[in-house]
Amino acid sequence: VCDDEIPILNRIAARISGCMPEDEVAVFQSGEALLDALAVKPCDILFLDIDMPDRNGMETAYGLNGLEHKPLLVFVTNHDELVYESFQYHPFGFIRKKFFDQEIGTILEDCRKELNFRTKHFCFRMNGQETAVLLSDILYFESDGNYLKLSSVSGQYRFRSTILAAEERLKADGFIRIHKGFLV
Repeated sequence: VCDDEIPILNRIAARISGCMPEDEVAVFQSGEALLDALAVKPCDILFLDIDMPDRNGMETAYGLNGLEHKPLLVFVTNHDELVYESFQYHPFGFIRKKFFDQEIGTILEDCRKELNFRTKHFCFRMNGQETAVLLSDILYFESDGNYLKLSSVSGQYRFRSTILAAEERLKADGFIRIHKGFLV
């Protein structure tokens, strides 16, 4: 959590700790201190105030681009009018401080689902060996007769299966069939 106002910073951190007691919550009063800490120890979710002196939340969000492990970014602010400007930093969420207590539960649950998705694998047998690809790395599946082609950010795989079998396995993870031969 990064916010320059100590009472708000402590309130946000306490609320998050209450919702996620098994997780560590670190607090920072400046974007500079946050980025220095993230360079050493990454985090999964970042709650970031936009309106801060020196380095504001937008500038701090820009600084996240250099990190190897980029956290889910949630802007927390009193400035509703900045929501559209914040889109250029691809935030996962946006919470208005005046509605923080009503919105925090939903955003934390969405963050949990996304983090689970990022660590989930699709496993298949190819050339007699078990192979696994992160779901978040999969671009699409393409039907190829009795085979299935899996295209991912790391390459393409071809294994014996059907598009229907992949669709059934992956529909709960957000994959949809857009054509009789394609699953995205």
